Amino acid sequence: MNDIKTMIAKDLLSIKAVFFRPDDPFTWASGIKSPVYCDNRLTLTSPTVRNDVENALAQTVKREYPDVEVLMGTSTAGIAHAAITAHIMGLPMGYVRSGTKDHGRQNRIEGKLEKGQKVVVIEDLISTAGSVLDVVVALRDAGAEVLGIVSIFTYGMKKGLERLSEANVKNVSLTDFDTIARIAAEENYIKSDDIKKLIAFRDNPSDEGWIHGGEK
Repeated sequence: MNDIKTMIAKDLLSIKAVFFRPDDPFTWASGIKSPVYCDNRLTLTSPTVRNDVENALAQTVKREYPDVEVLMGTSTAGIAHAAITAHIMGLPMGYVRSGTKDHGRQNRIEGKLEKGQKVVVIEDLISTAGSVLDVVVALRDAGAEVLGIVSIFTYGMKKGLERLSEANVKNVSLTDFDTIARIAAEENYIKSDDIKKLIAFRDNPSDEGWIHGGEK
């Protein structure tokens, strides 16, 4: 598993799908200053990285959830990954909209899903886990047995971990914030001293003290 974490971390850094800028932070829509920018959709435009990611997703699903019957992607970023992984595994797939469609059959879950089927959710990124847990709730309400989640990357934020635990939902990520920060330092994307800033941000995103080296 550690080999997969390292490989995917290197892949994401190489295509700037996860891009660190601790000295010139990004601003999230919420107004929070962040030293990291994540866009795992870029994995789809790099055939080599895409191959690594999708095969790792398939291996992880097989290892962690051997009884899986259906893969369900999150809308929109998880859809392509769920489709490719399902193709590799020879499984049916579908996806869950962020809200109920306002026309036609007014579906929220797209694709055939039978009550009682064992489902694994495919997600690209987990921060506070709110959106992926909405998907889990929708699937459970439809009668599915949600075995858990496989995601490409997770911040490991306290709020996200607590939400997943409270909902009794298991998540396994291909790589995580700590691994990618370590690799970024080793490969000179950032300075070793920046790791303290990154971890301070991860532990408390609303506290901008990390900008000054973690000092308040």
